[in-house]
Amino acid sequence: MALVEMRDVSKSYPGERGSGVPVVESVSFSIARGETLGLVGESGSGKSTVARMLLGLIEPDSGSIHFDGVPVFDGKRPTSASGMRKIRRRMQPVFQDPFAALNPRMRVAEIVTEPLKIFRREEGIDATASGLRRQASELMRAVGLEESALGRYPHEFSGGQRQRINLARALALRPELLVLDEPVSALDVSVGAQVVNLLRALQSDFHLTYLFISHSMPLVRYLATRIAVMRKGRLVEMGDSEAISHSPSDKYTQSLISATPSII
Repeated sequence: MALVEMRDVSKSYPGERGSGVPVVESVSFSIARGETLGLVGESGSGKSTVARMLLGLIEPDSGSIHFDGVPVFDGKRPTSASGMRKIRRRMQPVFQDPFAALNPRMRVAEIVTEPLKIFRREEGIDATASGLRRQASELMRAVGLEESALGRYPHEFSGGQRQRINLARALALRPELLVLDEPVSALDVSVGAQVVNLLRALQSDFHLTYLFISHSMPLVRYLATRIAVMRKGRLVEMGDSEAISHSPSDKYTQSLISATPSII
């Protein structure tokens, strides 16, 4: 069984005259455990809407979404709040802006352990003061930061370091799936490459599955096991990363590849 199953999912938003403007149309894909599905397309193609529907942040108009066989959305019924709470422990987002995602009033130790406090009553979570400190230190080491970072505030870090802090927080609950929505687009090329290499290492160390969303075909080609190409709300092509990279069948995919040489 696939970890993620999305079937015929569509989403529209109200237009100027009240009619629905389609943003995502009949999108279907699955993600197997341990793989990376790269979702690539230009801005406005519907990629982030797909991510938010998978995370249960917004509801589709139609279709179904399942996580490990459990419905996030099934037909016209979202899962219950208690059901989503259980699912959210197992899948975590990492968004584009590494600064906006961090509370500027909180120290790093509070930021990375916040999920543990929220889910403190769940089985297997050590939310004692000593347990939180130990786990925070482990998370810092996992993302390549010093333990001394725990006492500092987000504004004291560079963009790349902030995204590492976001990753540490996302890993706190030991999720199975990370939904990575343009996680390096706000960073310069060299720093972004370091974060992408970190993602590769974390995937192995934490046995993670990724939905990696980007407008950059080179990044997707480098990280993804399979690639799904979106254009104007629809999937136009999907397949093995090597096959898509070397023998794309859709003209839009061909244009994405020819327009962006490899940067890693």
